[in-house]
Amino acid sequence: MDGTDALSISVIGDLANIERAVWDGLANPAEAPFDPFLCWDFLQALEESGCATAASGWQPAHLIAREAGGAIVGAMPLYAKDHSYGEYVFDHAWADALHRAGGAYYPKLQCAVPFTPVPGRRIFARDAAVEVALAQGAIGLAQRAGASSVHATFASEAQCQRLAPLGYLTRVGLQYHWFNRDYSSFADFLADLSSQKRKTIRRERERASEGVRIKRLQGDDIKAHDWDFFFRCYMDTGSRKWGSPYLNRQFFDLLGERMGDKCVLFVAECDGAPIASALNLIGGEALYGRYWGRVADVPFLHFELCYYQAIDVAIELKLPRVEAGAQGDHKLARGYVPAPTYSAHWIAHPGLRTAIAHYLNAETPAIVNEAEVLAEHTPFRKTD
Repeated sequence: MDGTDALSISVIGDLANIERAVWDGLANPAEAPFDPFLCWDFLQALEESGCATAASGWQPAHLIAREAGGAIVGAMPLYAKDHSYGEYVFDHAWADALHRAGGAYYPKLQCAVPFTPVPGRRIFARDAAVEVALAQGAIGLAQRAGASSVHATFASEAQCQRLAPLGYLTRVGLQYHWFNRDYSSFADFLADLSSQKRKTIRRERERASEGVRIKRLQGDDIKAHDWDFFFRCYMDTGSRKWGSPYLNRQFFDLLGERMGDKCVLFVAECDGAPIASALNLIGGEALYGRYWGRVADVPFLHFELCYYQAIDVAIELKLPRVEAGAQGDHKLARGYVPAPTYSAHWIAHPGLRTAIAHYLNAETPAIVNEAEVLAEHTPFRKTD
């Protein structure tokens, strides 16, 4: 494609307005690693269940790109937002600054997977000109709608670099990921650790398994009562951490019905009764830890269900890594190492844009330095 003249960019609103096969062909092309969170089934379940709708402050405003002949050749998952919750790239200070200056930060446009701090593709296009047209289309929509900004959160570093010439500022964040060094067993992974860390993890796993049975469920093996218990756990954790959990029971029903084969549910039982649960999703290159909760306190059970069981599955499935969600430096001692994340931000207000650029110029090297310092404290054996 020589340029964008032959392209048209339009807002389709809800995901129900595009065919599943068309969306999935763009979001998960055969040449790219499968990303479960970009699937039509996952995103549409968020909308159908009411979790990502105008009423929740996540109004779908998805963009598509069409060739002159009408074929859809690109897409961008986009939401109009009147708050900054459920994003995990925090911009509340930016909103406060613009408000103090007499401006309005909301509405804003968010290119993201709602409530999901998982890095991945954000603008779906095989052709660079289509990607540019969609990114510019989002800016045009923001300008027409009076939105303050466009944010593509948890995008790839390469995509952020390509958006920079359009005026998108790159922000760097930090997560902790576990990387599979061609291990054939958990014992192989432990052999890579220092003696003290190896002993600590073995002891944690032993303590967590005392009187506890852990079941691994997938697909049709996950029954309604398993989802019921998991949702009870999710609500307990969400209420304590966020105050108001983002997802409802209907979403997990839809997830189980449509993507159960991509779900791995760990359930811990004591005396035949469930006491804790953790949900993971399987991708083409990673196992993604999403939610966990418990109704009884067992030492180290959180580490076992969320980190060690996930490592077991990744090794078994020969997946290159485990992504266990946002934040949590306690993951470092369990073999999860610092990994950078990236987001791109277009800001309409010139003064705010300049202030954020200065802020990012200071924040980015601090994040990079933090990652380097943390990397010196991983549990792996030191080699010359």
